[in-house]
Amino acid sequence: MILRANCKINIGLDVLRRRADGFHDLSTVMAPVRGLYDIVEIVPSDEMHLIQRGLVVDCPAEKNLCIKAARLIASRYNTGCVTITLDKRVPFGAGLGGGSSDATAVLLAMNEIFELNLTEAELISLAAELGSDTAFFIRNTPQLCTGRGEIMTPISLPLAGLWLVVVKPANEGVSTAEAYGGVKPAEPESRLESRLQLAVDQWQGVVKNDFEPHIFEAHPTIAQLKQQLLDAGAIYASMSGSGSALFGLFESQPTLSFDSDIFTHIEQL
Repeated sequence: MILRANCKINIGLDVLRRRADGFHDLSTVMAPVRGLYDIVEIVPSDEMHLIQRGLVVDCPAEKNLCIKAARLIASRYNTGCVTITLDKRVPFGAGLGGGSSDATAVLLAMNEIFELNLTEAELISLAAELGSDTAFFIRNTPQLCTGRGEIMTPISLPLAGLWLVVVKPANEGVSTAEAYGGVKPAEPESRLESRLQLAVDQWQGVVKNDFEPHIFEAHPTIAQLKQQLLDAGAIYASMSGSGSALFGLFESQPTLSFDSDIFTHIEQL
């Protein structure tokens, strides 16, 4: 079975408080980026095996979320093993959720291959065991995500017809530890879902990503890229998740010029 594991962007990200379990309570909206995806092929085999192609991920195979997802299903439901071929196209260390999406693709494929007939709720519960944003990809539609990111509520966004540009500097990555290590949790004056009811061209400066201040200070190249998107005419630009990817929303197809070491993806929503 072959699946396209698309990535996501975060539109607004409020870090509300640190929890007793060491995680943070968040409020963020995740939206799928359909045109930017990894290719994940899953076939039954005699042992768990991961074949990696495309972008080189600096991670041992046994720690890859795809293998963790396969082992979770196999141990929970006594299924057979699978060979996973991952053609990596989504930049990693970018806040785009590529690894989480790949893991979810494995869960969905094994559910079909081994005829487990798991419900959406069961799949979401399994995905949440693998990571905070993994569960989002079960639904893969715009969701208001709270808790540590695993509690989802569908939300409508006025994005149809806009153009999305995703950019990432090739030599800049942000780890989860770095992102959370410098963030200052705080309760906003108004809820994110209320601020998102504004017109998109009123989001800038109101719909914020709480990771940006300290990430931009440590990585000025990322800050400069956001400004480039705004200077090019984006009606809204933000870092996605914990970075280092940024995205801009444009009312018409943009003409952009970035250095050759800047990954760029453009699609119409």
